[in-house]
Amino acid sequence: MLKAVFACFTLLSALFGSCNGQDKKNVMVNNNPLLCDPETGICELPAQQTATAPVSVRVDKKPLTITYFTDPICSTCWGIEPQLRKLKLEYGDGIHIDYHMGGLLPDWSYNSGGISKPSDVAHHWDEVSRYYQMPIDGDVWLEDPLHSSYPPSIAFKAAQLQDEKKALVFLRIIREMVFLEKKNITKWEHLSKAAIDAGLDAVKLKQDYEGPAQERFRADLELARKLGVRGFPSVYITDMTGNREFIYGFKPYAAYETGITKLYPKAGKRPYDTSWQYLFNTYPTLTTREFAELSGLSFQEADQQLLRLVHQQMLTSLVTKNGVLWKRITR
Repeated sequence: MLKAVFACFTLLSALFGSCNGQDKKNVMVNNNPLLCDPETGICELPAQQTATAPVSVRVDKKPLTITYFTDPICSTCWGIEPQLRKLKLEYGDGIHIDYHMGGLLPDWSYNSGGISKPSDVAHHWDEVSRYYQMPIDGDVWLEDPLHSSYPPSIAFKAAQLQDEKKALVFLRIIREMVFLEKKNITKWEHLSKAAIDAGLDAVKLKQDYEGPAQERFRADLELARKLGVRGFPSVYITDMTGNREFIYGFKPYAAYETGITKLYPKAGKRPYDTSWQYLFNTYPTLTTREFAELSGLSFQEADQQLLRLVHQQMLTSLVTKNGVLWKRITR
C-alpha cells in the first residue's frame, strides 16, 4: 500500500544530491532524474508532480510554521542542516518547524541510466559531500546498502508519537549513522540503538512502528502529493493567515531569512552565544561546516579551533574520508 501511495515519488533524485529547480525555465532536460548536478541543484522527475486543490497545512501558535518534507537518507537534506540549525537559534521564537517524511526510496525496482543499483550511488554521495562540505561516506552503498528509506522514515514517525523533540534527536542520530558511520539504518538493531541514545522507549518505538506510525507515514506521503512535492528538501513557510513561501532544494541561509521576513516583517534575529561551549551544549554533535555557520567563522578557522579543542580534550572527533563530526566530552 505504501508503494502505491507514493508511485509518482519513486526514487526522487534528492537521494543523490540536491533536488532544486522549481522554475520551469530552469529545468534541465535529463532522461535520468537520478543524475543531478549539485551546483545547479536541478534534478527532477520527467513527469512533474503538480499540486491539487489548495491545501491547508498545520499552523502552530507561533507566527510562522515551516512545513519541511525530508527523508533520512536525502543527502541534500543533510546538506542544509547548518542552515536549519542556525534558523532555530536566530528565529526559534517566531517559527515552528513541522517535519514530514517524503518516502524517497521505496525500493530498487527503479532502473534507468547510470544509477540503477545501490553501488552506483557511492561515488555520487562522495561528490555531494565535498560540494556541501558536509561529511558523507558513500561506501555504505558498497558495504551494507539500504533496500529502502521507508523503515527509518516510519521509525521517525513512531518517534514523533512519543516525543517531538526526542524524535528530532533520533532523526539526527540515524542520519549520522548512515552518512558518517556507514550503517544500514533499515536494520532494527541500529534504529533501536538510536532510539535509546535519543532517550526514547525502544520497545514502544517498535510497537508504534508496526502500528500507528504506518498510518502517520502514509498521511505524510498523501500531504506531499497534495502539495505537489517533487523533491527534497521541500520547505513551505506559512503564516497565521495561510500565506506561503516555498524554498526548494539546497539554498543558502539568506533564502530562509528572506522567506521569513517576507511573511513576518516583525521577525527579528535573536542574538545567541556563538562560543563553542554554548553551541555544543545546544547541539551535542556538529560538523565543521555547521560549527562555522553557527559561530560566524570561516571553514578553516572553525577547523583549527575544533582541532585545538580536541587536543585540549574538550571534544572528540569522528573522522571520515570526507569530513569530521565533533562531539563535546561530558565529564
